[in-house]
Amino acid sequence: MSVSVHRRGALSLHYKVACTIGFMGAEIVDWSDVERKLSDQVTVLVGDKNGAYPSGNSVVISGSGESVIIDPSITVVERGGAPVAIDAVLTSHGHEDHMAGNGLFDTARVHVHHHDLLAVQSLDGLRDVYGLPDAVWAEFEPSVVEEFSYVGRPDAIGFDDGHVFDLGGVTVEAVHLPGHTRGHSGFRISDGTFFCSDIDLTGFGPYYGDTWSDLDQFEASLHQIRDEDAHHYVTYHHKGIIEGRQDFVERIDAFTSVIQRRHDEMLAFLAEPHTLDEMVRHRFVYRPSVQIPFADSVEHRTASLHVDRMVARGEAAEVEPGLFQAA
Repeated sequence: MSVSVHRRGALSLHYKVACTIGFMGAEIVDWSDVERKLSDQVTVLVGDKNGAYPSGNSVVISGSGESVIIDPSITVVERGGAPVAIDAVLTSHGHEDHMAGNGLFDTARVHVHHHDLLAVQSLDGLRDVYGLPDAVWAEFEPSVVEEFSYVGRPDAIGFDDGHVFDLGGVTVEAVHLPGHTRGHSGFRISDGTFFCSDIDLTGFGPYYGDTWSDLDQFEASLHQIRDEDAHHYVTYHHKGIIEGRQDFVERIDAFTSVIQRRHDEMLAFLAEPHTLDEMVRHRFVYRPSVQIPFADSVEHRTASLHVDRMVARGEAAEVEPGLFQAA
């Protein structure tokens, strides 16, 4: 189902009001037109445009005891629920597009890695994860609430790496893969499916542009996930379902290579001395035509992580306060 941005905002605002007065919750909804069944227990609810942002590909796992949904997307909110009753929501990390349905499933438990609990519990916590300046957050916050139906869940429960959710006949194991955020996690499902979350294998490459992002941790997570042996790999955005390890390894290697490509491009730019603000204006993450409130903040954080790495490696130096040049 394709819904315009205007319609999404209107529906989400109605949803927010409905949640406030307590008469609207998730329903059991037919997804047969777009769902992909990977096994008797695992179903992917394919988001609008194959899960392209702002939507995503949510996963439902049903056991004999409980059913859970991973990262209910804005498409899940638009449709009003999942194909089965949901007992718990597993949130891979604290970003707005992965938490759109946390309020819709208002009677379900919400679980997230304890490092990202703040983002799930309140808007203030989410802002801390992004680390956006006041003016940028003021512009972005209405979209978080209206387009992404954000509802804080102060009752959310933190988990640690390796926690196993036993649903009865099928298990879901949390795999901590930090770097994108501090608590970013994948999920290893016992039917042979691995949920990669925002290690989404797109040509855009890894995103590490938040205050809570860490380049070294992201690279370690990429090496770790490369060793996962699964029948199906599910990314939240774009690629969706990848079948077989060989295809996955080729895609993860290409995805990982974007980090070095960005690094090399920045290093070439620093053949002449530049400030971080000049690097922001040059744009190494987003195309110059992309106009989003947080673009400059993301560019600045990304550039600072790479410049820190250059300086530590002796590839570049701070030739004057705030001015960097390749060695």
